[in-house]
Amino acid sequence: MVNVVIADDEFPAVEALAYLLSRDPRIENIYKAMSGAEALRALESHNVDALFLDIHMPALSGLDIARVISRFSRPPAVVFVTADEDQALQAFELAAVDYLLKPVRPERLAESVRRICELIEDGDTKPEVITVDQGGITKMIRRDEIKYVQAQGDYARLHTAEASYLIRVPLNDLEQQWEDAGYLRIHRSYLVAMNQVQQVRITAGKASVLINGAELPVSRRHLPAVRDKLEANRVRPRG
Repeated sequence: MVNVVIADDEFPAVEALAYLLSRDPRIENIYKAMSGAEALRALESHNVDALFLDIHMPALSGLDIARVISRFSRPPAVVFVTADEDQALQAFELAAVDYLLKPVRPERLAESVRRICELIEDGDTKPEVITVDQGGITKMIRRDEIKYVQAQGDYARLHTAEASYLIRVPLNDLEQQWEDAGYLRIHRSYLVAMNQVQQVRITAGKASVLINGAELPVSRRHLPAVRDKLEANRVRPRG
């Protein structure tokens, strides 16, 4: 169960986010703050696992609070909530768990809570972040948002649930760099996050995996590695 603080200088925004979080069974206590100072007082008074911070608050902004708690021996997780995309780079430099754009969508908020729960369980507070360029704008995306990667010549296209991004890195390089993060080569053109595979199909000697609604081919060469990975993750009865 997760205890959270919501800090925003706009009362309706606090109430809206509190309502959405209250519907998540993983959330236990929700503490509300109308300023950065109130948020810090809540941290002193309660056992807090995560902060949902509006970036643009007077006096102490969400970024200011994140800088303060970064000096804690065990800082709570931070999720920034804002209507402005321009601060994403600073947010991730401060090791933010997530960056939510207003109005917050329930499914996107649920993903943030999932990440917080993972961090609490693993004790890891530094997300792996990838820098991508899109239409002249530099964006920061978390590697664990990338469901699969598609080779496009000397480039690779990173596919997330909401968009895709082209980077000038060959798929072979990503295969080597991301192996320890759970990415597996299934085809000369595809590298996939195995924890995102929803279904494996093997019929008439042909194999494929289903990820985020996309059916991707598994080559005969790579099928044994896919089988080994699935077998390693299989749940077995004790004894």
